[in-house]
Amino acid sequence: MVSQFVSPHNVGLLGDLDFDFPEGTHAVGRLDNESEGLLILTTDKSITRLLFLAQKPHLRRYLVMVQNEMTEETFQLLQGGIPIKIKDGETYVAKPVSIERIEAAETLYTSAADPRNKYPHTWLLITLREGKFRQVRKMVLAARHRCQRLIRLSISNLQLSNLKPGEVRELSKEVFFKQLDL
Repeated sequence: MVSQFVSPHNVGLLGDLDFDFPEGTHAVGRLDNESEGLLILTTDKSITRLLFLAQKPHLRRYLVMVQNEMTEETFQLLQGGIPIKIKDGETYVAKPVSIERIEAAETLYTSAADPRNKYPHTWLLITLREGKFRQVRKMVLAARHRCQRLIRLSISNLQLSNLKPGEVRELSKEVFFKQLDL
């Protein structure tokens, strides 16, 4: 599914979910159609500005499954910052706030039937200050690993928690602003 309500393409949309969204609802910090996890939906147009143009960065945490086993050398390369191409071919050094290997992600986020489990892979937990277009995917690809799965777990203190794919949880404005430290 894509993080929008209308599209000229034949794809799954947010409006397909079993939820009555108020008019004017839009996604903040969208996910591409190959990614999953926490997505903020709001009718407040100021939220995007408050989140992405704030003085204090809002950390984003991602659980990432990459193809093949990652060597310590490659892990250190990612940890120290890796050049990626961004808008207009400009090079940007993407340096995570933190990165760690996760062994238990297998049981939490995939089923035994998932065909990706049959091949060597590595799970990473990556925390970023910024969210450039497809940044995590570009980072691991620059380190010669293909992103197999990308799950956004949190933005600041707003957590995915136990929400299942397609589930929606409404928050009061007070709780929402507190968890995002706005």
